[in-house]
Amino acid sequence: MAVEIVAKPNGPYVVSGDLSQLELRDGAGNAYDVSGKKRVFLCRCGASTTKPFCDGQHTKIGFEAAEEAVALEG
Repeated sequence: MAVEIVAKPNGPYVVSGDLSQLELRDGAGNAYDVSGKKRVFLCRCGASTTKPFCDGQHTKIGFEAAEEAVALEG
């Protein structure tokens, strides 16, 4: 199964599928092993205390996304 990324309305990115080959790194290059997971939730609001993972802070701060995903051009 391919990896799928879904932007939840006013919530996190949900990454699911075959995560065994997924290489997840933060801005500093630190790697996160998600190979044993079926899905992970990635922070989109910026308020999570467990970045890059979602900890539900988006509901506490009233995060609202203007759109779920931006269409790519070209």
